[in-house]
Amino acid sequence: MNINQLLQLTIQRNASDLHLVPGYPPLLRLNGELVPVSGPELVTDEVITAFTITILNPLQKKIFDENLEVDLSFTFAGRSRFRVNVFKEQGHIAVALRHIPELIPELTGLGLPPVIQKLSELKQGLILITGPTGHGKTTTLAALLNKINLTRSCHIITIEDPVEYVYPKGKALINQREMFSDTKSWNGALRAVLREDPDVVLVGEMRDFETISAAVTVAETGHLVFATLHTNSASQSVDRIIDAFPTHQQSQIRTQLSSALEAIISQRLVPTINPGRALAVEVLIKTPALSTLIRDGKSHLIDNLIQTSGELGMVSLDTSLAKLISDGKISKEMGLTFSLHPDFLARLI
Repeated sequence: MNINQLLQLTIQRNASDLHLVPGYPPLLRLNGELVPVSGPELVTDEVITAFTITILNPLQKKIFDENLEVDLSFTFAGRSRFRVNVFKEQGHIAVALRHIPELIPELTGLGLPPVIQKLSELKQGLILITGPTGHGKTTTLAALLNKINLTRSCHIITIEDPVEYVYPKGKALINQREMFSDTKSWNGALRAVLREDPDVVLVGEMRDFETISAAVTVAETGHLVFATLHTNSASQSVDRIIDAFPTHQQSQIRTQLSSALEAIISQRLVPTINPGRALAVEVLIKTPALSTLIRDGKSHLIDNLIQTSGELGMVSLDTSLAKLISDGKISKEMGLTFSLHPDFLARLI
């Protein structure tokens, strides 16, 4: 198969990723598992080199030559988009491609708790979407932003690396800024965003304390900020933010975060009994008790707060996994594998 055929196959089989590595067959990620494309052919250096020449613009080629890796996105066949990472391994060029669905899904179709719908109605504050790579954070963010786009006359600015979903025209004005082609740094883009009259800001990823500090400041100054973190739980997300700062600044960021944080959604895509994946989610919603725990440095008690605040719309990951098990969507063994507290989940089921 040539590259175009492989990209088409990725779309047809609803694979999340396509991997091209010299000496291996092309690999698709289907329902979380890597599966080789049938056939005797292995990927060659020549095929990958020819492909990268067609997708890298001069700036991206320069970044790759300097850093030996580069992120980008491109549109295939005029409609389907892919997020791409080109990198070096053992002296060879390799490519990982993530398929971005053509249509942005509606929130109601993602399997998220009803309380998530209300987050798009907020006017200010910080909302974090967390979880491992490949577990639907970008899709959830896109669904939330697109609901705002279609229902509110406001200004949305996204800062992404690279731009993934492209939003349709709605009631909102949307500016999507891509790292390096539209701005030189996360911190610079976030400093400038306050002069660009935004109502809603998306930060593709909070990677360091400068970006975190700027994002929290934007949320504090009357804007709604969405961002992602690669963390496993709400409590770990709070710790990650605070620990990113020098010790002498941690008291200040705890105070800022206790005021600005509105919600944390931590999610997993869990393999189902029938081929596919189901969404398990942990939801933390702002309450006076949460603000106190963050301000007082007691983030280790956040898990208990979630477990005892179901009437407020909070959901623990174990409760979500237990429901998937009781509904017959996932196996008990799979639920225990994804649980952060297997003993507690075993008692729930």
